[in-house]
Amino acid sequence: MTSPPAVAPSTAPGRAPGRRFRVLVTDEVDPEGVALLLAEPDLDVDVVPTLPAAELLERIGEYDGLVGRSATRITGDLLRRARRLTVVGRAGVGVDNIDLATATALGVAVINAPAGNTVAVAELFFGVMLGLLRHLPAADGSMKAGRWDRSALLGRELRGRTLGIVGVGRIGGEVATRARAFGMRVLGYDPYVADARLQGLQVQRMETLQALCAAADILTVHTPLTDETRGLIGAAEIAALPRGAIVANLARGGIVDQAALLAALGNGQVGGAALDVYEQEPLAPDHPLRRAPNVVLTPHIGASTAEAQRNVAVDTCAAVRDALLREELGRSLNVAALDGAEWGELQPALLLARRAATLARALLADRGVRRVERLSVRLGAAFAGGRQAFLAAAALGALEGVVEAERLNLINARATAEARGLELAAGELADLDHPAAVEVVVAAGAEAVTVTGVAPHGAAARFTRIERFRVDVAPRQTLIVLTNRDVPGVIGRVGSLLGAAGVNIAEYHQARLEQGGDALAAISVDDPVGAELRRRLLELPEVRSATIVSFGA
Repeated sequence: MTSPPAVAPSTAPGRAPGRRFRVLVTDEVDPEGVALLLAEPDLDVDVVPTLPAAELLERIGEYDGLVGRSATRITGDLLRRARRLTVVGRAGVGVDNIDLATATALGVAVINAPAGNTVAVAELFFGVMLGLLRHLPAADGSMKAGRWDRSALLGRELRGRTLGIVGVGRIGGEVATRARAFGMRVLGYDPYVADARLQGLQVQRMETLQALCAAADILTVHTPLTDETRGLIGAAEIAALPRGAIVANLARGGIVDQAALLAALGNGQVGGAALDVYEQEPLAPDHPLRRAPNVVLTPHIGASTAEAQRNVAVDTCAAVRDALLREELGRSLNVAALDGAEWGELQPALLLARRAATLARALLADRGVRRVERLSVRLGAAFAGGRQAFLAAAALGALEGVVEAERLNLINARATAEARGLELAAGELADLDHPAAVEVVVAAGAEAVTVTGVAPHGAAARFTRIERFRVDVAPRQTLIVLTNRDVPGVIGRVGSLLGAAGVNIAEYHQARLEQGGDALAAISVDDPVGAELRRRLLELPEVRSATIVSFGA
C-alpha cells in the first residue's frame, strides 16, 4: 500500500467561481467596444489615457487584462512585471508594439482585430492612388493659392494598369476586388494563399516576387511586419519594376526599404509612391520623403475611420472579455490557429486531454514519482492536423507545478516544455476504434501511466481506459480511482464509507482483468474527498491504492 499526496491539484480549464477580473483600457479605444467590458459584472474596468511607460509599469501588476492600440508599447519588462496579466488586446491589426515572444513564454494571450479595418485600408489605397495619379493634392493647393493650373495637372487613369499585390489576405483581397471594378489587371504574390482563393478573387498568381515586380505598373504590399517581410521590397525588387512604376505601402513601415525607394524616386526608376507607414513614426519633420517628388504621404491613417475604430474595438473587447470570463482563446495569436467553430468543437477534447493528463500525473505520483519527463498525446482521426499540437498543449497544461512556470496554459505550454527539456509528442491513434479518441501518457524513467478517453463533438467527454483497465466514466468534479483485489463485497464497503461521509456517487465503474485478480474502480463523485476519507478507504483490506483527483466544476 502506498501513501501518495492526498489530493491532486485542480487543473480544470474553467475559471474560479465568483472571481472578478480587472481590465485596463487605454489609447482611446472606441467607447462601443469599452461598453462590452463595462457591461460585465465580473469585470472591473479602468479607462485611462495613454500612460507614460514608467507609470504603466507601476500599475500593470494590478490587472488581469489590458486593451490598447498602437500608442502603448507592451514590452518584455512590462509583461514580466504584470504577474496577473492573462490577456492583451490590441484594437487593431498589427502587434509590432507587443513583445509577442515574451508574452507567449509567460502564458499571456495576445489578441488583435485583423478584420475590423479591412475596408478602411482598401478604400484609402484607392484614395491615395487616385490622388497621386490625378495630382489631387497639387490641384487643391494651387486652387487655394488662387491659381488655375489646369494645363499643368494632366493625370493618368487606373483602368488598364497592372496592379501587383504582395499579400493577398483580407486587405489584399479587398484591394483586388475593387481593382477589378476599376478595370485593372490584378496579379498577386502570396505563397501562403491557396489557388482557390486567388481564382475566386480573379487574381493571377505570380510564383516569385521578382516576377510580380517585373509585371506591375503599381505595386502594393499588404502583409504584416515580420522577420520574413522586413525589407521585402528592397533595391533589387524596386529595380525589377517597369521604369516609372508606382509603389504603395499602407501596411507596416519597414516592409519597403525607404532608402532604396528614395533613391529610385530620385533617378526616375519609380514614378511615384503612396505611403501611410514609415520605418520610424512619426516621420521626422525634415525627412527626405517629405521633399521627394510625386509622393503622397499620410500619417498612418489606414484604420482611421469611425467605422474601422468601432469595429476593431468591438472585436477586441469582446475577445478579451471571453478570454477572461470563459477562457475562450480561439482568437489568440499565440495559440494554435482555430476559428470560432473549431474552438467550440474542440472543447470536450480539450477538457478530456487536460483531465486525462491530470489523472495520469496523480497516478504516477501515487507510485512515488513526483517528476515528469515525458508527455505524449495520441489522437483519433477527428483531431488530425494542427489540432494535435493544440490538444497536446492542453494536456501539458495539467502539469502545472511539475514544471517551474508562474503560468502554464495553452499559450506557453509547448515553449515551457521545450525550455525545460520535457519531451512532448503528438500523433495519431490508429489502434482504437473511436475517431474522437484521446490517449495521454505521462512518464518518468521506466514509469508511465496511460489514460484514454473519447470526446465526440456534441457529447460529454468520458474516460474509457485507465492503464490496462477498460472503464466508462465522465471526468467530472472529483474522481476516485481505487485498485483492489477482485473479491466479493468491495463495492458495498466502498459505497458505505462514501455514504457515511456524505459523498454522493455519480458513477461507479468496476473493471477487472480476470476473476479474482487485479481490479480497478473509477468512481465519479459530486463532493470533495479529503485526506481523512482517503485514509479510511486505504484501510479497507482489499484496497491497494486510492487516488483522489479534483478537477473542479
